[in-house]
Formats: sequence, structure tokens, C-alpha cells
Amino acid sequence: MTNPNDVFNASKKPVSKKKLFTPVEFYEDIFVNGQKLPDPKKHQLVSFLKSGIRILGYVALFFSIEAAAVLLILSEAVGIYEELV
Repeated sequence: MTNPNDVFNASKKPVSKKKLFTPVEFYEDIFVNGQKLPDPKKHQLVSFLKSGIRILGYVALFFSIEAAAVLLILSEAVGIYEELV
């Protein structure tokens, strides 16, 4: 049978403050069911880039339909890349 004082004293031991991982290390080369986990920071940056290009494309509609079409198609290409990051 376990002594209650031993359990109490064990709970008072200092816990190591050593970091187990950094966020970057956590997302590097982690595979789930054979698929690599995406890097959330890169995904966010590419998403912001895509949104900025898309906004420029909609603004360009007021000036040139051709330029707007090119920008909106470019934003879709960046969106495909976003899913691969």
C-alpha cells in the first residue's frame, strides 16, 4: 500500500522547465497517415498574399477588365500553391 505522505511529497518535486519543442520544430517533417503537416505560418502568409492579389483584381475591374482577369487568375494560382505549403 502506498504511503499518503510519499504521494504528497512526490507532488512537491520541482518540474523541469525545459521546452520540449519549438513551434517550428513541431511542424517540420511531421507526417500523419503519410501526409506532411502544413506549416501554419507559411500558409497564413501565402493566404494574405492571395487575398491582396484578389483585392487588387477587384479594384482593377474599374480600370481594365483584362488586368482584373489576369490578377484574379493569378490569385487562383497562388491559392493552389497555398494548399501545397
